[in-house]
Amino acid sequence: MGRRFDCSDPDQRAIALMEAAAAVRRGDLVVLPTDTVYGIGADAFTATAVKSLLDAKGRGRDMPPPVLVGTVRAATALVEDLGAYGQDLIDAFWPGPLTLVCKANRALSWDLGDTKGTVAIRMPLHPVALDLLKETGPMAVSSANRSGSPAATTAQEAEEQLGDSVEVYLDGGRTTDNTPSTILDLTTAVPRLLRRGAIPVEKLRGIIGYVATDD
Repeated sequence: MGRRFDCSDPDQRAIALMEAAAAVRRGDLVVLPTDTVYGIGADAFTATAVKSLLDAKGRGRDMPPPVLVGTVRAATALVEDLGAYGQDLIDAFWPGPLTLVCKANRALSWDLGDTKGTVAIRMPLHPVALDLLKETGPMAVSSANRSGSPAATTAQEAEEQLGDSVEVYLDGGRTTDNTPSTILDLTTAVPRLLRRGAIPVEKLRGIIGYVATDD
């Protein structure tokens, strides 16, 4: 059975982060709070762990998970480059609910699924998530729910959907804003909005000028 830890208790939180980091290093799955909804996470560099994550959600390789990082340096190591606009967007909105799709660093040996040579990266604005990510390094993280079901806004909701497929549940209380992150594609000459989310397009345009949208 997955173990749930109350991260509002300082003593439990320290143990929880230690247990969660150990679970990630073993290739197990953990559930963690983020600044949007709860996420289910695995070591991004352990292919079997990423497969377990997709299996737990009921997803195939055609929907590869994004990667969460605890530092900007970790993010830049994962990509070929941030393009003309990536650093300005990071300076303005990270940590926070902005996911950037970049060309993945070809030197990395990892398998997130059918990514077509790209990676979606984000640095979440949540202390528990950031503390864990600084301990584990980059994690593949998707919303902590079965595919097609509502995203979990509490650890209990995540546990009801994912059960014992997850080793450690980090309970950080109810998430305050379940609006998903905004997703922006930086792999083309003009940044393209892939998903509307917590950061409005107008704010992105305020930083980088033009953003292509489908409407």
